[in-house]
Amino acid sequence: MLEKLDLGALVERYEELGRQLSDPDLLRDQRAYQECARAHANLEPIVQTFQQYQAVQNQIEETRAMLNEPLEPELHQLAEEELKKLHREEKELHQKLRILLLPKDPNDDKNVIVEIRAGAGGEEAALFAADLLRMYTRYAERHRWAVELLSANSTELGGFKEVIFQLSGRGAYSRLKFESGVHRVQRVPVTEASGRIHTSTATVAVLPEADEVEVDIDPGDLRIDVYRSTGHGGQHVNTTDSAVRITHLPTGTVVTCQDERSQQQNREKAMRILRARLLDRAQRAQKEQEDALRRTQVGTGDRSERIRTYNFPQGRVTDHRIGLTLYQLENFLDGDMDELLDALAEEDQARKLSQAEAVH
Repeated sequence: MLEKLDLGALVERYEELGRQLSDPDLLRDQRAYQECARAHANLEPIVQTFQQYQAVQNQIEETRAMLNEPLEPELHQLAEEELKKLHREEKELHQKLRILLLPKDPNDDKNVIVEIRAGAGGEEAALFAADLLRMYTRYAERHRWAVELLSANSTELGGFKEVIFQLSGRGAYSRLKFESGVHRVQRVPVTEASGRIHTSTATVAVLPEADEVEVDIDPGDLRIDVYRSTGHGGQHVNTTDSAVRITHLPTGTVVTCQDERSQQQNREKAMRILRARLLDRAQRAQKEQEDALRRTQVGTGDRSERIRTYNFPQGRVTDHRIGLTLYQLENFLDGDMDELLDALAEEDQARKLSQAEAVH
């Protein structure tokens, strides 16, 4: 795979981008500068790993040449041990480079809009949805991502029938894209008097944030209704028509927002959610045409697929797609998710690598 690629050209491109970044003229065009900086940052790990790989190969040649010369037994043994170590490093860097050269998901660097909906289990499912919201919020805080609540339909006990929020930060989609699906919880609900363990579910959808240029929405395809925001039991929380419901007529997609007091703010949030849903819809339609490839993914990401179980009595979280169980449920729900997310990413990389090698 590496032999078929001109890595020298990538190094030249990386160095050229570095020179462009110091050009005062580029600084005047903020958008062009950001695109250049992003391209430079994307190439940096590939170039650095390739340079390390070349350095190790040079050291291997030097050590082999040393072993061909007359050496004292002790020095000869040290050189042989050094050669074994260098071969291990070469193999590790070769594998790392192969993974870095895999085609990148164009959505990986995007912000995400996360939608959580209570499933089977009534109030307990709504409380579980609130737990998932906190888990993702805490994970975002660990990565210094911004969190913005877009829409929420809460219950009297503090749960959510539905909650939609945005996480903004570098690599948000790449880290959370495998979270889409059905999450299952097994525990004794606070509403259960007899102490029996119940099973409830919540559905998670992770959507890459869509730029306006990515989703062309004809204003004539939208029906926008405004109405008064209401709280629990129909109590008025706003005396003006600030709540917004937007219906995309061609697809029947409906988005409502009522959390802000300003109709304009609710409209902007609703449009952000609508764009993300329409982009997700378009991408799903495209992926359905690639069924053979999609079935080999780490799970399908389908929202009807049960992907994970959170078992409170045993203190474990199990991801069913890769068969990984971690006995640190409390920490996981507090946002310590990286071990499992890393395993999902590695499984996906291994699959893609296997496919790339089959093609080459």
